[in-house]
Amino acid sequence: MNPLAAGSRLVRRTIAWQVIAVAALALALFAKGSAWAVAAVAGGAAITAGGALYGVLALGGGIAPAAGALSRLVLGLLAKWFVVIAVLFVAIAVVRLPALAVIGGVVAALVAQVLAMAGGHRNGNP
Repeated sequence: MNPLAAGSRLVRRTIAWQVIAVAALALALFAKGSAWAVAAVAGGAAITAGGALYGVLALGGGIAPAAGALSRLVLGLLAKWFVVIAVLFVAIAVVRLPALAVIGGVVAALVAQVLAMAGGHRNGNP
């Protein structure tokens, strides 16, 4: 019944679903070439790492007044999207991985995130 513990469980479940989805996509894209598989992993890793960082920053401070809790949420969100944009920039512009596969990894990770979050609310359990 602890909401912070439930949030931490949700973050772990979401990361597990994302890793499985991105690994399946990378395995499928390996037939196209190893660069495509690595690109899919890079895109999925950007979303997964950003989500994990958000979970740590947003849920790591324990019970706090509203201003402190809101500031942790905003800080976590900003950090998440900074990590995502930085990793995507490096993967596409610097390393020159196939952009379509990078975006495919992002989409796979985001779809897995939505499914993990929606699947956790059966019978009111987060």
